[in-house]
Amino acid sequence: MIDRLIDNRGLDNFDYRFLALVVAILGIGVLSIHSVTHTQQSGAAPYYLKQLVWIFLGGVAFVVMLVSDYHRIARLAYPAYGVVLLMLAFVLLEGRTSKGAQRWIALGPFSFQPSEFAKLVLILVLAHYYSKAPRVGWLQRVVLPGLLMLPGLLLIVKQPDLGSGLSFVAVYAAMLLMVGVRSKALGVILLFSLMLFPFAWEGVWGSLHDYQRQRIMAFVDPDYDPGGKGYHALQSRIAIGSGELMGKGLYGGTQSQLKFLPEGHTDFVFAVYAEEWGFLGVLLLLVLFVGLIWLSLEIASKAKDQLGALLAAGIVAMLCFCVVVNIGMTAGMFPIVGIPLPLMSYGGSATIMTMASLGLLLNVKRRRLSLFY
Repeated sequence: MIDRLIDNRGLDNFDYRFLALVVAILGIGVLSIHSVTHTQQSGAAPYYLKQLVWIFLGGVAFVVMLVSDYHRIARLAYPAYGVVLLMLAFVLLEGRTSKGAQRWIALGPFSFQPSEFAKLVLILVLAHYYSKAPRVGWLQRVVLPGLLMLPGLLLIVKQPDLGSGLSFVAVYAAMLLMVGVRSKALGVILLFSLMLFPFAWEGVWGSLHDYQRQRIMAFVDPDYDPGGKGYHALQSRIAIGSGELMGKGLYGGTQSQLKFLPEGHTDFVFAVYAEEWGFLGVLLLLVLFVGLIWLSLEIASKAKDQLGALLAAGIVAMLCFCVVVNIGMTAGMFPIVGIPLPLMSYGGSATIMTMASLGLLLNVKRRRLSLFY
């Protein structure tokens, strides 16, 4: 019996299918980053090598979150949230600005984006809250957790980082569904939100930067400013469509290789991949993401306790939201809001945060059959 419990706490409960999907998507991402950036840099370290460093650090975070007890990790949620809020406030005062957004904290030659780590910390905070606090009435189930989310949301939107702000809302909504907020209650929330929408939109629109307003206008009207703020979306759709069935092959994409497509290694890496590998390649990538999300949902549904189920549900919601919105915005279905494609887009903060989240997700499964915390 003891041997069985030890095994269940070890690698016998490790899902190698999950790891294989993660590694496959990471590999596709590195290949796409190399393809679109191999002629851009001279002297500096290539982007794909930097991404391999981020993946290594993400792998360390993955292992740490995997082997640690997620109950103990959750107990650190509130202090971690306090640290994140301080970092987000520091970003507004002394953060590094790039392309109109002030989102990064510089540490010598490196910089990191606190809003990315704030997503995982929010999941920990809400999961810990709902697993401990009584959930009787609207105050405990909707209002208080909403107030917990609000400071981080406001600080992130102020940067401005609309994509991460929307991720906050998506995680909060997923948690509400997990704790069993009734459809009638959700309907009331939706109706109330629609009633306030004209006033809220006026405030949100007024707080947006000019480039964000122009991106929204370019989404509403595809012909709006095709040489300016509509340029990214237009070139992305051209790249995806030109891939056709089989694609143009590695290093063969004209939009990406000739630099018509900006930010091809970050937010628009999906468009680079679609141009080079075509519809069949996109289908393969979607199968990999759907498989990863399916296994994640399975972990959430079979979690050992409510805390594990809430953690898994929050991570799945964040992963789904980022995948859907990134692919949707590159394909012209959503406005461009600056959300990286998980495991594929270049960037240290997003890569490390995503891999740490996936390690925590596997932690929930690994301990499902254990009698010990």
